[in-house]
Amino acid sequence: MLRFRIQGTPNPRARKYVVNYDLKTEGKVTYKSRSECAHLPLGQALFTIPGVQQIHFFENVATVTQDGNREWADFDQQVQEAIIAHIDKHDPKFPDSIEKEKEKEKEKPKNWSPVMQKIDEILDEMIRPSLQMDGGDIEVVDLEENILTLRYMGACGGCPTSMSGTLEAIRGILKDEIHQDLEIVAIDF
Repeated sequence: MLRFRIQGTPNPRARKYVVNYDLKTEGKVTYKSRSECAHLPLGQALFTIPGVQQIHFFENVATVTQDGNREWADFDQQVQEAIIAHIDKHDPKFPDSIEKEKEKEKEKPKNWSPVMQKIDEILDEMIRPSLQMDGGDIEVVDLEENILTLRYMGACGGCPTSMSGTLEAIRGILKDEIHQDLEIVAIDF
């Protein structure tokens, strides 16, 4: 029997729908449109719900972000109904995209510098667990000279807390652990 636990996130427009089945067994993925998840019937169904702006899958959690124009009670019901209708045929090992090139882009580059590897390790240990508990995540995009670009995913995308308090905490930790002159720029997914 499918069971739900619905949790708020720091993003007032996003909620986590935690179920007792795996939704994504390997990695995590965020979709911002129905066309991005054309290969995923569950994603397609969720995007048919009026107001859905983004879906993030991670382990047994679907984080759904809405436009803010819907009442949560009705919205929650529609999300649960979509998941229930598609869970039996859902493959939690689904690829992020049907385009193999896009899958390769999401892999951590093998040629990361030791500094990039260290940054990613710090994020894994000190930052990602909290973001993932809130239905989001963060990804290292680039390090050019002393400018580090990070990308928010899931509920963290568009969240006021991400772009203020969370970003300041990340800056403090990475400046202490890596270098005081490190500049950190965050972008939404």
